[in-house]
Amino acid sequence: MKGPELAVVIPAWNERDNLELLLPALREVLEDLGVASEIVVADGGSRDGTREAAARRGARVVVQTERGYGGALLAGFAATTAPWIVTMDADLSHRPVFVHELWKRRHEAEVLIASRYVDGGRAEMDALRRLLSHVLNRTYARALALPLSDLSSGFRMYRREAVVGIRPEARDFDFLEELLVRAHAEGRRVIEVPFHYMARGSGRSHARLVKFGWALARTLVRMWRLRNSVDAADYDWRAFDSPIWLQRYWQRARHRIVCGWIDAEPVVDVGCGSSRIVVDLAKALGIDIRLNKLRWLRARHERLTLASGDGLPLRTASVGTLITSEVIEHVTNPDEHLAEAARVLRPGGTIIAGTPDYGRPLWSVIEWVYGKVLPGAYAHEHVTHFTRASLHASLVRHGFDVLEVRYVGGCEMIFRARRRS
Repeated sequence: MKGPELAVVIPAWNERDNLELLLPALREVLEDLGVASEIVVADGGSRDGTREAAARRGARVVVQTERGYGGALLAGFAATTAPWIVTMDADLSHRPVFVHELWKRRHEAEVLIASRYVDGGRAEMDALRRLLSHVLNRTYARALALPLSDLSSGFRMYRREAVVGIRPEARDFDFLEELLVRAHAEGRRVIEVPFHYMARGSGRSHARLVKFGWALARTLVRMWRLRNSVDAADYDWRAFDSPIWLQRYWQRARHRIVCGWIDAEPVVDVGCGSSRIVVDLAKALGIDIRLNKLRWLRARHERLTLASGDGLPLRTASVGTLITSEVIEHVTNPDEHLAEAARVLRPGGTIIAGTPDYGRPLWSVIEWVYGKVLPGAYAHEHVTHFTRASLHASLVRHGFDVLEVRYVGGCEMIFRARRRS
């Protein structure tokens, strides 16, 4: 028997009266969609008959085993195999009819947020709660450089593959922000859909201001570290416009040198990450081993392949220009990467190879500071240390004639070399 196409997961704790109204209305909406669906109520230990009321109204009830709002969502996710999952609150603030809009737009992104704070959205809240909500969302968006307005909305639609495997540390309401940031870091597309948020039905909110605020602050610190680490899909892209002057200068100087040296097609950027270089070379093939970065790039660049620089899925002598910028210091087998570059480049083809010059003391200082300021960034991944002389010798050994060397910041060297016949 085929499973459901859509599941609606509803965390609930002492919400019997609201579920008595919500579930019949939701069932009607789901039937109107005409897709196989199920409703999963994740109960957090209710004592008011919530479980019985939910079962009576046709929902499947699961009892969460982990604490908090986040624990309820995790229990709901685990209970269904549906490829699309809607999450909504049990308190009637999320009107079921809006599931129509989310379902209609499901192919636009892997995470859809019913947003109160984009054009066309609005929220019925008292003044204090509205103020706190705006402060929370603007602080998160600004600190984490996220192009989103409503990170705290619990009314969302997820493509299952976007959330399966993500295990946020948060278990309270800050679970919502962490799940969203981690999905974004995996390169998942996130969009906001304008939504009218209503006042809750009966009962009182389960959020506790002091506890909630402390949890959000801790989660913000963890997510800031993630956003400024190599695990963030858009790390390289954001660095180009970084508020840190040195990082911005470095990215732009590298971009100018590399793009200025392209002299023959086809062009391949090995270890492209999510940098502006491959995006600004419209016909180039971008290759990287990090799937999340390729996911993020796909909306900006068409030609992308998941592969490693020591095993390129390319024909021998088929490439005009090969870029390997900030790659060979991250691998323990750089000779295999350079040998593979020599194999795929045609005679007379160009390799553009960039890496820090560990023969210059300034780099050791910069790398140490970089590692302290951004501990999750690339500094800790530098496992092979080249000097200008050693990289020159390695390129010659693999059949290249060095044509030119330029520096960024006096300590990142970029070689331009030609493949000998």
